[in-house]
Amino acid sequence: MKRVVAISLILFSGMLYAQTDEDKNNEYKNASSVMLDKEDKLTIGGYGQVDYNQKLSGDEMNNGKLDVHRLVILFGYKFNERTSFVTELEFEHVSEVYVEQAFLNYKINDYLNFRSGLLLIPMGIINEYHEPNTFNGVERPNLDSRIAPTTWREIGAGFSGKIQSANIKYQAYVVNGFNGYDGSAKFSGSGGLRSGRQKAAESYISSPNYTSKVEFYGIRGLNLGLSGYFGNSQSTLYQGVDKSDANEISIADSSVIGLSMFGFDARYKTGGFMVRGQYYLGNISNSVQYNEFTGSDVGASLQGYYIELGYDVLRHFDKCKTELIPFVRYENYNTQNSVSGITSIDLSNDRTEYTFGLGWKVADGAMIKADLQLFGNESNANFTKQFNAGIAVGF
Repeated sequence: MKRVVAISLILFSGMLYAQTDEDKNNEYKNASSVMLDKEDKLTIGGYGQVDYNQKLSGDEMNNGKLDVHRLVILFGYKFNERTSFVTELEFEHVSEVYVEQAFLNYKINDYLNFRSGLLLIPMGIINEYHEPNTFNGVERPNLDSRIAPTTWREIGAGFSGKIQSANIKYQAYVVNGFNGYDGSAKFSGSGGLRSGRQKAAESYISSPNYTSKVEFYGIRGLNLGLSGYFGNSQSTLYQGVDKSDANEISIADSSVIGLSMFGFDARYKTGGFMVRGQYYLGNISNSVQYNEFTGSDVGASLQGYYIELGYDVLRHFDKCKTELIPFVRYENYNTQNSVSGITSIDLSNDRTEYTFGLGWKVADGAMIKADLQLFGNESNANFTKQFNAGIAVGF
């Protein structure tokens, strides 16, 4: 881990002196941000991906999987120059329907907005910038599934804004927390936090959580993000408990974990060269009591990172209006990074992945992708292989 971070820092520091006039603006905007900036009364957008996944094995045959992975429609409505509403409706695997965002945004001034509703948790890159035409690879990095459970969203309220003179964007929200216990454990050593997402689907709250992020984009081509998430999971055992009943409160407390998660992300682009990386560390308190009460094996911490390098090989052709980007990504993450009160760690939860791929941006917002992924873990020296291909659009 230290070696990877050191190499990354050397790359970043060296590239700061290799900038060209062709470098793009490094203040990134996701689909909802673009909608908020538009002057139209009603704005419609969308994104989607259609995938082909094929496990590769020298010993056995495997059927390929074809899937309309997701198709998303976004609507934005501007009530007046200060007040807007944005919503994101997603169809997954044709048969599943979700609401990924639905929030009211009130512009107080050029530096400050009040925002309330179903909000994306501002952790890392992919959770906010998850449109499939904005990242390399057919599938999202698994780090953003196993550690920060993308797409991670909950109902809440808070403030966002931009300090243009300092090249800083910020967000700070009070939100609903994970469902940690509703008769059974929702957290585990292998699954981490993912099954605890409430997604605003008749969710409940027993204690508020807090999340924030700051982005700095003052160096040309470079965008740095620092994010955090703090609070306790929710439990249905608090419902109806007498406030003077210390025993029942103690039982309910045993069904809760505390989470302190920190994230760091970086994106850099100069000419045709691009690099991005993320790092997450989540510390879990009360894991011993939670595991004893629920029979689960959730770890005392989660940790993971990835680094990705890519290059547009068509940038040297003046008449070429498309981009062809070969890339490589290395991921390492562990949903049971450390444990307390558990006799042994499941080494299969310490995962390493390599992704080698190619993305062809045939138009602004349209991409054809293919990649090969190698999956490994500490309990098995052999890597499993998977080929992926697909199309990605965003508009």
